[in-house]
Amino acid sequence: MKNNILAGNIVETQDLTKTFGGDIAVQSLNMQVPRGTIFGFVGPSGCGKTTTVRLLTGFYEPTSGTLSVLGKKPADFSDSDREKIGYLIQQFVLYPDLTVWENLNFAASFYGVGLFRWGRLNKLLDFVELAGDKNKLARDLSGGMKRRLSLAATLVHNPELLFLDEPTAGIDPILRRKFWDYFKELQADGHTLFITTQYVGEAAYCDLVGVMYGGKLLMIETPDGLRRKAYGGDVIGVRTNEAIRFEHRQQLESLPFVRGKVKIISDQEVEVIVDEADTAIQLLLEWCRAQKLTVEMMEQKSPPFDDVFIRIIETEIANE
Repeated sequence: MKNNILAGNIVETQDLTKTFGGDIAVQSLNMQVPRGTIFGFVGPSGCGKTTTVRLLTGFYEPTSGTLSVLGKKPADFSDSDREKIGYLIQQFVLYPDLTVWENLNFAASFYGVGLFRWGRLNKLLDFVELAGDKNKLARDLSGGMKRRLSLAATLVHNPELLFLDEPTAGIDPILRRKFWDYFKELQADGHTLFITTQYVGEAAYCDLVGVMYGGKLLMIETPDGLRRKAYGGDVIGVRTNEAIRFEHRQQLESLPFVRGKVKIISDQEVEVIVDEADTAIQLLLEWCRAQKLTVEMMEQKSPPFDDVFIRIIETEIANE
């Protein structure tokens, strides 16, 4: 099955709020997650990501606001509705004294997967690269292998919607990239993935990204849209053979398509924020020729998402 991001929303919330005593964990969250997308939910530890997932899966009742998952309130889910959802929590919760195969087989039994399931279990173990370790006890697995086994157990009943809470936490960068390769395969097979992460750079793998901070959903954007929101436009790097003097920078900042201050990288290199990179590059080339500056490099930059996230949070704090 091919994914179809135009087939409506699989998750919707309106002013969703959750408090514990006098503490607000999630405040007035408005969100739509289209079917077939990888939706990244990014933010620091304690910002409300896990609480939101628990609201969406029905573990918590909202204090106020409304939510719909698979077209229903989670409180009204039937058993068949719940079978359409897979939920990978942060902690390893399978049985340490059972083998990899026994753990996966138990999960299949729990979800009511048919007796003739051996082919599916073997396929899942191949998918998470544990086929050669099926007879190992779970307690003898490395942290990364436990996360892969947990993912296989989450997928055993072939859920339509996957909630993956910090699936790449505590694993090395190579395995983290491999997990995202898995997630892309799952999306291509028709699944919708809602993935929480503290690793801001993982936003690049998502179709849409929700940025959480202090219990608030600050924005939902595409990865490129996040960069534009953080910087106020596209970032263009310019390097010349001649020195870019103070008066040059002043003139650049006065150009109608340039936004904000010019960032100095070196005497011969600056970064400029513009409305639209595609049109601005030609205009900047013409400006450089008029100033008798020989262009060595001019290209659109993609600032790292760590920097993007910091700028978004700094703006939020400044506006409080």
